[in-house]
Formats: sequence, C-alpha cells, structure tokens
Amino acid sequence: MPACFGWLALDARGAWRMRDEETQRYDSPGNKIMHTALCAFINRNYNVDAQGRGCFQNGPQCVYVDLALTPYIAHTDPVLGIALQTGEVLSAVDNVLLTEQGQPLFVAGNKVAGLDDRDIAEWMTSLRIDGQAVTDKHLLKWLASPKNGNMLTWKYKGNTLTVARTKTDALLVKFKFEQRPRQAK
Repeated sequence: MPACFGWLALDARGAWRMRDEETQRYDSPGNKIMHTALCAFINRNYNVDAQGRGCFQNGPQCVYVDLALTPYIAHTDPVLGIALQTGEVLSAVDNVLLTEQGQPLFVAGNKVAGLDDRDIAEWMTSLRIDGQAVTDKHLLKWLASPKNGNMLTWKYKGNTLTVARTKTDALLVKFKFEQRPRQAK
C-alpha cells in the first residue's frame, strides 16, 4: 500500500485537519476533524519516524502529516501539567525555549512541542525573571533584549528550568523534523 502525503495536517493548536486536493492546491489549512473516535485513532497511532516526519499508521498505510509548527502540540492541564495533543502527559521537560515571537516550546526526550497559543497565559503564571513574577511587559522586554542578562525561568513539577531563546527558522534544523513531508520524486 503506498504512503499518503499531504492529506492530513496538525495545526498549531493541536487539531487534526483533513486536506483534500483542492485544499492542498490552495495551501489552505483544511477541515478540522471533529469525529472523536477518528481523532483518538490518529492520536494512538501517531509518531515521528527516523527521518523526522510526523506520521500515523492507518492499517498497512503510512499517512504523513503536514505540521503547522512542531511534531507535537502541548496544552496546559491544571491537574496533569503539560499534555500533548496525543494525550501523553510530559512527566518531565528537559528544555524550555521561547522563539523571538514568544512561542513557547518544550523538549522532552526526543519530542519537541509548541504550546497552544490559548494556553500561554496559564503557562506564564509559572514564569519568573530573576525570581519575580513575569508580566506581559517583562516578557516582551526580555524577548527584545537578548543580552540584558536577566534570567527567565519556568517551574514545572518541582523543577526550575532556565528558558532559552531560539529562532523560529532554526527549529527544523535544530530538532530535525520535516514540516511538509512529500514523496521522493
């Protein structure tokens, strides 16, 4: 069975989207999949292969996934902590990064996950600059002044991690994933 490319996407909020031929032709995001059982099936069978391509196994067929941001999307949960779109809870986070646009990213083992923008306000409650609570103004100043010497930290499950800066255009190389896998010609 041939692999399938371009027909499924993961948006920056962790929703699966179906992308038919017309959607692909106009590079539209596609229709959000609302069927609970189908989303659960995709989540159970989703992985990232050795080449850094998001994919899920649909019986004998491998369906490759277009990524709006990163291979995984994280959400905050007041009880569980950080959970991926697949339902996996991150028991530990190795690194926390912030892009120049203020997009939080979590690295846990071999997984990199962008935080759903709707959860950023909740996430910010655990941020500190030099030990002090962070406001929007403080965070914007920190982002604008990379050499200001202030230390941004995030507390998660009893651990305090230093937040590092990263460039959006460096993500694909740094974490070795492919946002738009396509069949080799």
